[in-house]
Amino acid sequence: MEGALMAEEKNWPEGLKRTGPRERVLEVLESADQPLSASQISKHIEDGGNSSWISTVYRILELFVKKGAVTKINVMGNEVALYELNRFRHKHYAVCVSCKKIIPMSNCPMEKFMPDLEDGEFHVLGHNIEVYGYCGACAKQGKSED
Repeated sequence: MEGALMAEEKNWPEGLKRTGPRERVLEVLESADQPLSASQISKHIEDGGNSSWISTVYRILELFVKKGAVTKINVMGNEVALYELNRFRHKHYAVCVSCKKIIPMSNCPMEKFMPDLEDGEFHVLGHNIEVYGYCGACAKQGKSED
C-alpha cells in the first residue's frame, strides 16, 4: 500500500482537493495497463467494494483532464472516450476495428517526419495519430476480410 500511496502522491493534480471518489478514480487509472472508459473505471471502483456514480466519474475525469493528470483518447468508430493516467510519455495506439482491442505502439510514426508547410514560421507542438487495422486474433479468425 505504501508504494501505491507514493505513486498517488506523485500523480495527484496540484491544487486539487482530495476526495474519496477522486482518489479511487486515480487509483484505478494508476493500476490500468491500457486506457479505460468511464464505465470501466466505475465498474473497477464497484468491484473494489465502493459505490460509484457514472456521472461523478465523468466529472472527475474531465477535471483530471483539465488539470493535465489524465489524457482523454477518442477512438474512431467508438463513441466512448477512453482515459489514461498522463505518465508524460509520448504514446500512440493501434486499434483493432473488429474487437476494439487497443495495442500500444512502441514508436512514433512522426518521429522523423518534418511537415512541409507554406508558413515556414509554424512550430509544431504536438500531433494525434490514429492507426486502425486487425489484431492478430481477429486476422486469424478471418474477420479482416469482412
